[in-house]
Amino acid sequence: MLVAIVVFGIALSVAAVHFTGGSRKARLADAQQARDRFAQDYPDEQATSVRLTSDGQTAFLELGRGCLGIVQAIGDCFLTRLVTGDDVAVLAAADAHAITLRLADFTWKGGHFTFADAADAKSIVDMLQPQVLNSLEKAA
Repeated sequence: MLVAIVVFGIALSVAAVHFTGGSRKARLADAQQARDRFAQDYPDEQATSVRLTSDGQTAFLELGRGCLGIVQAIGDCFLTRLVTGDDVAVLAAADAHAITLRLADFTWKGGHFTFADAADAKSIVDMLQPQVLNSLEKAA
């Protein structure tokens, strides 16, 4: 009897969280929302361009000086990062529209990102790739 009450209580709690919006995922509506969210954490940084992934879960903001800002949806919140070529562990173009990015940062490893426009994927690789190559040359 006690097991049934506990199972029912847990199921009821999970259902309550779900139906009140607790399982909702965040999504970036447009480039301006990505700029605004990034500015909350990095108010001194100005993005020159924003590239959104096709699923609206991630935005890459070009900041100049070899710096890239990232806004990533995690659950119903957003994670922001400043990334340079020195932070990149792996950067590969999976195909014309997709990249795989892995960071040395243990708090956010990166992921696989798909863009609607192949030029967006190429520009992200171009922004970070030369610095990755330079850091590998320095290590050698």
